[in-house]
Amino acid sequence: MKSSKLYVGNLSYSIGENELRDLFSEFGNVVSVNILTGRGFGFVELDSAEAAKNAKEALDGTELDGRNLRIDEAKPQKQKRGGFKEKRDFGRGKRRPNW
Repeated sequence: MKSSKLYVGNLSYSIGENELRDLFSEFGNVVSVNILTGRGFGFVELDSAEAAKNAKEALDGTELDGRNLRIDEAKPQKQKRGGFKEKRDFGRGKRRPNW
């Protein structure tokens, strides 16, 4: 595992950051916890890739608050496209077509 940041899925909507921090702290120093409220997942970053690997192996599939956790290495966020930034040429007269 290359990253020290983990995706934590299938979270109970009532779970808090402190509960996740406590759960993962036995594997290493927890750098950050970010829960996407109402989405059922979040991210936990540990101080090393080794600590993250150990946490994933130990906690993936375990039950927390009545739900089986799904833990995986967090994937880097993709660049979001910000709409059309370049000028578009619609041909003669450079007017938009009537679609």
